Amino acid sequence: MANNVWEQFDKEIDLEGLQKDIKDSEENNVQGNYKEVPHGNYEVAITKLELAASKKGDPMVKVWFKILTGEYKNSLLFMNQVINQGFQVHIVNDFLKSLDSSIEPIQFESYSQYGSMLIDVFEDINGHLEYALEYGENKGFNTFKITEVFEVE
Repeated sequence: MANNVWEQFDKEIDLEGLQKDIKDSEENNVQGNYKEVPHGNYEVAITKLELAASKKGDPMVKVWFKILTGEYKNSLLFMNQVINQGFQVHIVNDFLKSLDSSIEPIQFESYSQYGSMLIDVFEDINGHLEYALEYGENKGFNTFKITEVFEVE
């Protein structure tokens, strides 16, 4: 039974990307003690975009941003948005539309449909688009706003 779990991990996890991350960590001597990234503007790539469960078991969209340049290069920013209320889905929909993927329409019908759509959006942008991100704060919550889209050459 355990072998099936490992095989499932092999299928679900981007092993090539993980191996690259391991190599990058070794080359940059990353020990897991990144400096906290201050609010500001960063050039980023999205390295994860998925529907998952929060610690409480609520549906949540997870987005990982990898900073590409500057003092915080290779640091990650994490956007986690629970989506069990209409305004929360609206926040994520607006964010997804700002990514400029070719996936349309960006809309919520069901959690299974939404999870599949997130996978499609990620596959569409991954390795093709990078972003100028305005990382801020509003009422104690981190905010994430795409201000520009760049095509990867």
